[in-house]
Amino acid sequence: MKSDSKSQQTSLPDLSVVIPSVNSFDDVDGCLRALEAAQGAQLEIIVIDRLGEHVRHFIRREHPGVTVRAVPPETTIPQMRALGIRQASSPATAVIEDHVIVPEGWAKAMLDALHDAGDQIGAVGGPVDNAATENRVDWAAFLCEYSSTLPPLPAGSATWLPGNNVIYPTEILRKHDAVLDRNAWEGALHDAILEGGNPLAMRPDIIVGHKMHYTMGLYLSQRYYYSRSFASVRGAQMPFLKRLAAGAAALVVLPPLMFIRTVARVRGKSPYNAHLVASLPMLVPFCISWGLGEAAGFWFGGGNALAKVR
Repeated sequence: MKSDSKSQQTSLPDLSVVIPSVNSFDDVDGCLRALEAAQGAQLEIIVIDRLGEHVRHFIRREHPGVTVRAVPPETTIPQMRALGIRQASSPATAVIEDHVIVPEGWAKAMLDALHDAGDQIGAVGGPVDNAATENRVDWAAFLCEYSSTLPPLPAGSATWLPGNNVIYPTEILRKHDAVLDRNAWEGALHDAILEGGNPLAMRPDIIVGHKMHYTMGLYLSQRYYYSRSFASVRGAQMPFLKRLAAGAAALVVLPPLMFIRTVARVRGKSPYNAHLVASLPMLVPFCISWGLGEAAGFWFGGGNALAKVR
């Protein structure tokens, strides 16, 4: 009996990687090819797909070692992440996105970082850089969305981590199963992990690429949907008059505030200065969409905005 149990334990993969598939086969194909390159660890790759059988067919054909699970088209990304996490069988679980490109050795580096952080660690994350570098819209959208994740980032103890370049001890995730049911973004999970006494750690040397292509219309809508879904959660417990005031503030104050904050975050990082200057005209409507989304979320709730976030 002991030998059978030991054999079963040693056959487990080193790392489970959860990937919600919400964009296209081309996106998830690029993500999987990067993961299947030399990673220095045995991976269990779990793709949760809401795009349809046509995408799942090609994933299974081109990546036969990947586990693919189908979900309805209206399933949200937080729900997809929760499903994948619950299916994970490895001692450690990482979460990325279908348009994230990991470098060679990423899995081993993440596992080593988790080990080095100590037994009490709740999660380890790393920066997210732009890998869609061919046009200005992609740069502007990336800087608007990810200015806080640009390298370099400070190493060590952290109060937040990116949700698409992060690794957890699977046993920690099991302790916060109820949080996964909230249909909320990674911030709720990370806050719960911290409140449970398990620290977060940032590893600025473990960087992934964000390869997402946009049109102006696509990013304007995505910024609106994300902001509306986010504000609806914040406003759910507010009294009516406070929600009215919060929505008005989001409409008037938030766009210039987010524009200034984005510029301030990026300006100090010299590799991105030229892209920032070229992006400034597009950041204005992007930040206006941000404010419109939050105002709608406070005033009217989330509707089905979260299910439309890609």
